[in-house]
Parts: sequence; structure tokens; C-alpha cells
Amino acid sequence: MNAPDVTPILTTGFGFWSSKVLLTAVELGVFTRLADRRLAGSELGRELGLHPRAVDDFFDALVALGFLDRAGNGPSATYANTPATALYLDRNSPRYVGGILEMLNARLFRYWHDLPEALRTGKPQNEVKHGQEELFAELYADPAKLEQFMGAMTGLSRINFEAFAQQFDFAPYKSLCDIGGATGLLCIEVAKRHPHLTCTSFDLPPVEPIAKKAIAASGLHGRVRIAAGDFFTDPWPAADIITMGMILHDWNLEKKLHLIRRAYDALPPGGALVTIEALIDDERRVNTFGLLMSLNMLIEFGDAFDYSAADFRRWCTEVGFTRFDVMHLAGASSAAVAYK
Repeated sequence: MNAPDVTPILTTGFGFWSSKVLLTAVELGVFTRLADRRLAGSELGRELGLHPRAVDDFFDALVALGFLDRAGNGPSATYANTPATALYLDRNSPRYVGGILEMLNARLFRYWHDLPEALRTGKPQNEVKHGQEELFAELYADPAKLEQFMGAMTGLSRINFEAFAQQFDFAPYKSLCDIGGATGLLCIEVAKRHPHLTCTSFDLPPVEPIAKKAIAASGLHGRVRIAAGDFFTDPWPAADIITMGMILHDWNLEKKLHLIRRAYDALPPGGALVTIEALIDDERRVNTFGLLMSLNMLIEFGDAFDYSAADFRRWCTEVGFTRFDVMHLAGASSAAVAYK
């Protein structure tokens, strides 16, 4: 009998090598520097300030990983972006997703080193552990940092919000409120495609000027409004649809249920609550990213966690919702919908 293949074990075990190569390339601006150019390795290395010893190995590793294209071999070889890295990893692209990768490199790469301690203690392993301010407290105290963070998150969110705006049946509804709306991106994407809807982005007061700027740039300031407040304590704007994009997973069960109850109370009969997350599959076997994201919530917040559609349905049934649906969006993400 043939022995089982050891490759998946070793590939996963060494996975941080590949991750760090990609994250470093994003940090250094490799894909932005190339843009629509094709450069020799020595020239690209000089522009990035790399030591000659590192150039061939670094760029050829990116080729082998599928993130750069190389024409030719040896010293005369030239490098260029692939279609995917040109679209998603050039900072000047409107579909840039590298902001979240920059955050992974700057913060989470080192905090995940302490996963064993998180598993043993159930406590966060981020800035708080090291005597610093919790991430969001620091961000909300500094408008420039907050805007940079919000911008970093938009690339990852845009793909899911576009898919939601395209797939969900908005015809029966007249209004939408996005809870924790950040830059207003979900409202913008929905309003673009459904002119009959009035959309409101609801978030904390420090976020308001950032959202105003993004909404003005979209040309939708007449149809996307902003409401400022704390979604745990302040009244929610009235709406037929309430959305939460990557919000519910930030909290423990008690706070999750509190938000679901608030949504139920705020919605009219026939209204819908939509949560957009990397929903874990009900049997917890398939959506690896969702499970890893839940471990990330452990590292970031301790008692926060991701969840399955079955979990969502159970919680929403307890609160009073009567009908449910799930739609796949993009990658590992889905929308879970509960109807009142």
C-alpha cells in the first residue's frame, strides 16, 4: 500500500514562508512599482533598494508563487505583474486589496505567533497584551490613522458588497441601513445599482467625515446619508433592510444577540437583516478561511468568534425572525439573511 502524501503537511507547515514573501512584496510596493512596466530584476531591485544577493531569489519566488510574470531566464530576464496582481496589488488600482495584507504584515503576523497562548488562555494576543491601547481605541483617537485603516479594509469588502448588491432582491424594499458602515461602501455599492433605495451608513462620530468624503467622491451624496452613533446604545435609523458587513463576528455571544435583537426591533414586518461574513459551513469541515478568521477573532478580542449559517438561524429564531436564506458572495464569504 502506498504511503499517504506528506506534501500537504509540509506545505502547510512551511506556509509562513510563502505568506511572508507576498506580504513583504506588498509592503515594499513591488506590484505598484511595476504597475504596467516590465523591468529587469537588477533594475527593479535598485528601485526598491534591495541588496543584490536578494534580488533573484525574491523575485523568482514571487514568480513560482504565481504573483509575478517573468520573461526569459538569467540576468536578461524581465519581470511584470500578472493580471491579478496588477488589478489587486497595485496601490493605484481602484480594486486594490493590499491594504488588508499590509495590516496582516504590520500587526497580525507577529500576534499569530502567540496562538498557543490564546488557545490556552482565551485572551487577546494583540496590542492589549503588550500594554498598548486596543487597536480600535487607538484608531478612533487619530483621524489620519482611522482613515488609513478604513481605506485598507475597503478593498477586501468591495468584492463582497458588489456581489451582494448584484444578487440580493431589493425590489420589495425602499430603504437600507448599514450598521457599522465605515466609509459607506456597502451603501454606495447598493445605491449604484438600485436607484429606488435610500441608504444610510451608521457608525461612530469619528467615522462621519471619512464616510462623507467617500460618498461625495461616489457622486451619491443625495442618496446615501450618514447617521452617527453607537450601535449598541443609540437609536438605529429606520430601514426596511439592515445590513452588517463583518460586524457580528467582532463580538461575544451576548453582544451578538443584543445586536440581532436591536435589528429585529428596528425592522418593520417583512424587513430583512443581512450579515456578510466568512460564514463557517454548518458541519465545520470546509470553509477553512472562516475557521481561521474565528481564531483571528480569538487573537484580537478573546471571546469574539465567527459562526455558521445554522448558528445565525438559531440566534435569529430565538429573537423572533421567521424565514432565512444564505447566498454565497465571493471567495469564502456569504450573506446570511433573516426575514421578520
